[in-house]
Amino acid sequence: MASSASPELLEKARLGTLSVIGIDETGKGDYFGPLVTAACFLNPAAFAALGNLEIKESKKISDGRAKSLASEIKKHCPHSVVKINPSKYNELYGKFGNLNKLLAWGHSRALENVLAELKEPVELVISDKFANEWRLEKALLPGGREMKLVQFPKAEEYPAVACASVLARAAFLYALDDLSEEIGWKLHKGAGEPTDAIARGIYKEKGEAGLRSVAKWHFKNTQKIVGRML
Repeated sequence: MASSASPELLEKARLGTLSVIGIDETGKGDYFGPLVTAACFLNPAAFAALGNLEIKESKKISDGRAKSLASEIKKHCPHSVVKINPSKYNELYGKFGNLNKLLAWGHSRALENVLAELKEPVELVISDKFANEWRLEKALLPGGREMKLVQFPKAEEYPAVACASVLARAAFLYALDDLSEEIGWKLHKGAGEPTDAIARGIYKEKGEAGLRSVAKWHFKNTQKIVGRML
């Protein structure tokens, strides 16, 4: 059952002396590319093996570093990456009607995938907090409901969550590269004017279907470019 954790338990998680699953996501603020959720199991042995790599929140490192670190993390840590490419994202967003519901769905699936792989106990699950705690708790599948779960804003200070952050970011970057190749345009991160300029070009060349295949349709960018949301 989801619950709070003692300061002592949290400090052990921070120091890497506890068996922890961390969960984080990326792509929710990017108009192009997928929404990616990752869960990563980190025990003391894996923490020691990764200790000299200085793993940090993915936003604080370069794209190339995120990709190389992700390769190292995968060697030592059971993990799951749930990648929702734009076409599926737009379908699910239409179904859920809310980004936080979609994030909760992705977080719970990534967690369940890691739990299914493990053969040792998990002492704590730490998730990046993206909404009220009940949102993720409600989405948990049976395995997740048995876990001691805590949610914090900027939870990447915990090594297991930092690892999940890196895994999610690397998967996002590779997916963005693949989508760029498929659409024939170099897709940018973010949702600012450089992104809008590319989106206008894609819409002019490939129409609504082309833009939908690489973009999160409910973003305000769509209204600016297409003039309507549907």
